[in-house]
Amino acid sequence: MSYLLTATCAVPAAGAVLTAALPAGTDDGRRRVTKIVALVVSLATLALAALVAVRFEPGGARYQLTESYSWIRSFGITFSLGADGIGTVLVLLTAVLVPVVLLASWHDADPERGADGTADPDTFEGRRRTQAFFALILAVEAMVLVSFLATDVFVFYVFFEAMLIPMYFLIGGFGDRAGGPESARQRSYAAVKFLLYNLLGGLVMLAAVIGLYVIAQDQGFATFDLPTLTGAVADGKLVVNPTAEKALFLGFFFAFAVKAPLWPLHTWLPNAMGESTAGTAVLITAVVDKVGTFAMLRFCLGLFPDASKTFAPAILVLALIGIMYGALLAVGQKDIKRLIAYASISHFGFIIMGIFAMTSQGQSGATLYMVNHGISTAALMLVAGFLISRRGSRLIADYGGVQKVAPVLAGSFLIGGLATLSLPGLAPFVSEFLVLVGTFTRYPVIGIIATFGIVLAALYVLVLYQRTMTGPVKDSVRGMHDLKVRELAVVAPLVALTILLGVYPKPLTDIVNPAVDATLSQVHETDPAPAHPVAATPGGEQK
Repeated sequence: MSYLLTATCAVPAAGAVLTAALPAGTDDGRRRVTKIVALVVSLATLALAALVAVRFEPGGARYQLTESYSWIRSFGITFSLGADGIGTVLVLLTAVLVPVVLLASWHDADPERGADGTADPDTFEGRRRTQAFFALILAVEAMVLVSFLATDVFVFYVFFEAMLIPMYFLIGGFGDRAGGPESARQRSYAAVKFLLYNLLGGLVMLAAVIGLYVIAQDQGFATFDLPTLTGAVADGKLVVNPTAEKALFLGFFFAFAVKAPLWPLHTWLPNAMGESTAGTAVLITAVVDKVGTFAMLRFCLGLFPDASKTFAPAILVLALIGIMYGALLAVGQKDIKRLIAYASISHFGFIIMGIFAMTSQGQSGATLYMVNHGISTAALMLVAGFLISRRGSRLIADYGGVQKVAPVLAGSFLIGGLATLSLPGLAPFVSEFLVLVGTFTRYPVIGIIATFGIVLAALYVLVLYQRTMTGPVKDSVRGMHDLKVRELAVVAPLVALTILLGVYPKPLTDIVNPAVDATLSQVHETDPAPAHPVAATPGGEQK
């Protein structure tokens, strides 16, 4: 049995403990040690995640590199991990983004200094902020990685909920310093709203998890092992009453829709992203929220195939509303970070639409969209964070002419924005195109309407760039400096990946497609036949 997956999850968990235990202090040297330790741990995790991707065989078994350790024998609970194609690419995404977030957040937890330039050593602000901030980021990474790799339903639930704790403290305790005098109150509100929404979803899911176990136990499957349960459902050995299956599906789906977030359960996201640091906002939308859409693919479709098909049309309508709603509200935003948050709501609508279109193109596109949205949104949000930290304001109206004083920053912002509107040649275009094609083949009306979301995306991105980067140079940005070496190290890999995956997505599609085919087979779906079959000539040639 390989221990690679356990090591991949354990390294950031151990790093979080180590970082939190480092000696506290107000001097720059101790804080620098904390940051370097956290960065090294994240890079070690990236190396392990890359090894997982290298050792994963796309044409092999559904779950590979599997590990299983007995946990609670009386309930058949095991700490089981396994990598499939979808989980593997999301593990890699998480491992790539966390070092980038740490570098981008290098000074976000430094204590505020007084007029004499020193921090008060007797306050939490002066002593523990740096250790706590970086330890919480590593803790989130560890819990997200377990969620992507868990093949035990109960283990997944535990870490699905546990990640709320460090995220709550990251949002409420380490907010955006450009928020103004009401910032602390707004951060507290955003953190509590995030926690309550997601806890409610988790409680509903817990009831569904218990219900699933009771039904499975009655039929001789006293286990939470996901491959065993999905295999039994697919083979007809585990039969769930249609009414019960629908109720269980809704219990799981509700929790995942809150975390995704799907309209109308999305309202916590703009508050959480707006009041967080840029790095925390990236963790929320590019990493943590992906657990929700990933779980729809792995758990909802695998465990409740009939219910998934029954509710698919209604979910597609909600996803379509989310696409248009998020884009329309992004157009009207005055706050840069809230604009990006509403854009993400629109993008999650595309992801969920691709999942429940029940086609191979749609689900492959949805999985790629998770990865590409994570990269492009991270680029846009982190560059926006650099911009906001220089000016001290999140309001679009406070900027103008930035490209004349900070051309590299403006260029990076433009690339992130163009990726967000899915410009051909950049990574999100491939995934959005697949989602739309996959949806159109089964639900043409929804596919056609969803394309208007692309038009709105072009509107809010280009207007944002025009108002902040072009035009006369405002006095408030006249002395703004361009990206520094550390900031370039943050932006460069994200821009490179955005371009590379835009022109050559094959490495990801090779890993994802077999897992998507396996998921479709679980729900007994195949791609719709072409409306106009290709005819063959007498000589056997097609025309």
